[in-house]
Amino acid sequence: MSSVDELTELFSKIGFEDAKVKEIVKNKKVSESLAGFIKEAPAGCEWDKSTRALVHNLASLSKGAELPNSSMIVEGITKGSLKTALQVDAAFKYIKEHGLNATVDAMNENSGVGIEITEQQVRDRVIKYIEDNKETIITERYKLVPGIFANIKNLTELKWADPRTFKPIIDEEILKVLGPKDERDLVKKKKGGDSKKKESKASKSTKSKEEATQPHRTMFNEGFLGDLHKVGENPQAYPELMAEHLKVTGGKVHTRFPPEPNGYLHIGHSKAIMVNFGYAKYWDGVCYLRFDDTNPEAEAPEYFESIKRMVSWLGFKPWKITYSSDYFDKLYELAEILIQNDRGYICHCTAEEIKRGRGIKEDGTPGGERSACKHRDRPVEESLKEFRNMRDGVYQPGEATLRMKQDLTSPSPQMWDLIAYRVLNAPHPRTGSKWKIYPTYDFTHCLVDSFENITHSLCTTEFYLSRESYEWLCDQVHVFRPAQREYGRLNITGTVLSKRKIAKLVEGNYVRGWDDPRLFTLEAIRRRGVPPGAILSFINTLGVTTSTTNIQVVRFESAVRKFLEDTTPRLMFVLDPIEVVVDNLPEDYEEIASIPYRPGTPEFGERNVPFTKKFYIERSDFSENTDDSEFFRLTPTQPVGLIKVPHTVSFKSLEKDESGKIIRLHVNYDNEQKEGKPKKPKTYIQWVPVSSKHNSPIRIAETRVYNQLFKSENPSSHPDGYLEDINPESEAVYKNAVVEHNFNAIVKSSPWVVEATKNSEFYVDEDKDAKEICRFQAMRVGYFTLDKDSSDDKIILNRIVSLKDTSK
Repeated sequence: MSSVDELTELFSKIGFEDAKVKEIVKNKKVSESLAGFIKEAPAGCEWDKSTRALVHNLASLSKGAELPNSSMIVEGITKGSLKTALQVDAAFKYIKEHGLNATVDAMNENSGVGIEITEQQVRDRVIKYIEDNKETIITERYKLVPGIFANIKNLTELKWADPRTFKPIIDEEILKVLGPKDERDLVKKKKGGDSKKKESKASKSTKSKEEATQPHRTMFNEGFLGDLHKVGENPQAYPELMAEHLKVTGGKVHTRFPPEPNGYLHIGHSKAIMVNFGYAKYWDGVCYLRFDDTNPEAEAPEYFESIKRMVSWLGFKPWKITYSSDYFDKLYELAEILIQNDRGYICHCTAEEIKRGRGIKEDGTPGGERSACKHRDRPVEESLKEFRNMRDGVYQPGEATLRMKQDLTSPSPQMWDLIAYRVLNAPHPRTGSKWKIYPTYDFTHCLVDSFENITHSLCTTEFYLSRESYEWLCDQVHVFRPAQREYGRLNITGTVLSKRKIAKLVEGNYVRGWDDPRLFTLEAIRRRGVPPGAILSFINTLGVTTSTTNIQVVRFESAVRKFLEDTTPRLMFVLDPIEVVVDNLPEDYEEIASIPYRPGTPEFGERNVPFTKKFYIERSDFSENTDDSEFFRLTPTQPVGLIKVPHTVSFKSLEKDESGKIIRLHVNYDNEQKEGKPKKPKTYIQWVPVSSKHNSPIRIAETRVYNQLFKSENPSSHPDGYLEDINPESEAVYKNAVVEHNFNAIVKSSPWVVEATKNSEFYVDEDKDAKEICRFQAMRVGYFTLDKDSSDDKIILNRIVSLKDTSK
């Protein structure tokens, strides 16, 4: 049996907070089971908040009882196949029943592993439930909502769905049916005496005062970021260093965004940018943009410039732009101090020998037997001399490294004598050929954080184990110890974010370049036309936790679509046009239609569109089939309305080319005076006029309509590699599209943003000269913007997103 101290140490090492550890060890049976399950976990697995909670849940189910084959469940949790408490519960019941006869495949089948229920599937089932019970819901209104949630949760087909998606979807769909709450939904109060009324009034008054003083809810004052320490609260091995730190910072938050300039930023970095810059801004602090430029072999000027552009594009201005190379002299001095304190030594082992000594197996996983380097105990003076030899170019790359003398008995790989300096025969973009040696990330990052007096060193959870070595190194060289804290990264499924994989796409001409709008680099997202405010708003809705956030592309696009819906004007735009000639109108006929840029939003204003003898409609808006009762647009027997034109048009004849393709329609304008009101058409369609007077239509040289670049949610899992998963229909190019002449006004007045949007939390004042800010909604087709290749005589458009989710 383990002692309480042993259990406490074990639970703390995998990341349980102190308060949680104290709670767990109070229950002897649960804590013993939990300890056993942790020890069964695969060597080197990384624990996060989700896996910790699930294995604790398993221990609560087991309660000390023997559970044969429990390692199957533990492995399922740590590898991410068992993702929810419901799945763990099902796996527990299966293992408990079958014991030693249990198999992984059968356990997974019983636990719903591999069954993915999308938000759209949940929404479809909620809509069906509401439709089936619509009469009762309309009668009982919002009092039924809790019951609806319970009933939806118990549906067999949604058994393995994430229940966290239920409530927001139910709320949205109920709102569509019932509208906002009104007096019918108020809870009627029972009559009471004067004292109760006074009590109620006092309570209301207190509550309203409390609400008035509550801060606006954002990702910066809730969850992970809301729980962060205040400036000056992070502990120090040498308390006197805190006084100097507070004197320099003035007690203000100091953060940093520290990208390595070896590639282009992607969508995941947008969260890191917003977390670091946004947190500092929220607390009236400052944020550095610091380039971690310690590997000159991988860095290039275009990466530095792109990173600066993307930070600015997202609406943030660095307090200072710094470079790790600014501190090379100071870092070298501390490296000598580390050696002089007998906490560093020069190692001449090969890379393979170092890995073996650190217990790294051939497959790259830790867990092998560790052994000290044969150079570990060499005299301090000898290591110091050898380090200077490294500096002076005596050694070639791989012949000598400076390693930290840490703790080889520690369970953390970050304490197994990390490399601090290595030899690189490469000139540096900023320091030239001055240095033959360069510090590693593990040596540089924490010390530069200290130099810059960072109060909150915020990074993603893959650096969780680095916290121990981060603090250790600061203490060994006697400098201020910043506080590193880790949050979950943002991933987008259905694409690839790896620099190496994107490089293959670019080099193989699968895409147009690193900024191809089908990619999820920030340069590509910007070129596609996604507003930076949409990204910031989206990240804010996700919040910040310690769990990795995996988001489907369709969910991201839905957030972009919602943002654009509120901030873009609408134009009539025909992607695949057919010319229409009105036979009963004279050549010079003109009737002006006044059309709002955005119905229901007077701030956008209106524009004039001339109705003339000739115009274009979408090819799909005409059908020769007269028997289709579900087709409401123009047919030989069915007239159709044109948006904001007072009368309908009816079919007369058509012209085809030699291949049988329709090239022209002839119609009649039904404007003759008749008794009674004109018959209302079944629908109204968009149209783009032909008018030399108004320079209409404007012809689009290329309209690029983008779909997802890959066919699956996980391209890297394709048995033949991710390049075989590419969607051949990821880009469609149309070369005959036309748009109304008011498109020119949109281009000239961009960005077209309502005043209310400018005042919103996530409005970003974009570069007025950038083409991608010329956004508009093309009716029925999608949201579009100008591509960077567009010119005055060759207009090229990119579709940002469709008008609705077309993933189905």
